[in-house]
Amino acid sequence: MADHSARLAQITNGALELFTEKHRVRERVIVLSREVIRHSANAIRAVQRTELDQAGEILHEARVRLREAQALLVNHPDLNYTGYSQDAQKEYAEACCVLAFIGGGQLPLPDEIGVDVASYLNGLAEAASELRRYILDSLRRDQDEHCEELLGVMDGVYNLLVVMDFPDALTNNLRRTTDQLRGVLERTRGDLTMALRQRRLERLLAQHEP
Repeated sequence: MADHSARLAQITNGALELFTEKHRVRERVIVLSREVIRHSANAIRAVQRTELDQAGEILHEARVRLREAQALLVNHPDLNYTGYSQDAQKEYAEACCVLAFIGGGQLPLPDEIGVDVASYLNGLAEAASELRRYILDSLRRDQDEHCEELLGVMDGVYNLLVVMDFPDALTNNLRRTTDQLRGVLERTRGDLTMALRQRRLERLLAQHEP
């Protein structure tokens, strides 16, 4: 009978080396992904406060960490499609899109910000939902000049997403995110319509006051 001890030792050493390195990369990518998500959330909050320069600086920090994580994953593509990596890409894409929508910049494309298409589309949907808060805050500040335009942006994003009729395994559950956006869109449309009608009525009454 053949002696397999040398082969078993070789397999053991190879597997230990592989999984040790993969574990090291995984742990570092998890930390970086959490930092990307945190910075992206902070950037969105800064945009909501119209602190656009600060939002851009925070997004830069998120971008640096996302690029570091992606560089680590080049030799470990099986780790690239885990939840934490895709969540980081989605949150970063959302922040970039929110900044473009509210800040008036050009909407970035997926390859321009270095995220995969599925993560980008989910981030785009959440960015459109985030516009609801900005619209409501604008109405409370009596600054409704851009509200209808932003509602149109939400509508445009929804119309884009609704045609992505593919299995959830390909789109990272985009169908569910799209359904959530539809609910947010309809509530926002109703709230904005009522608010604008109330404003027009108030203006008409003011014009006819003695």
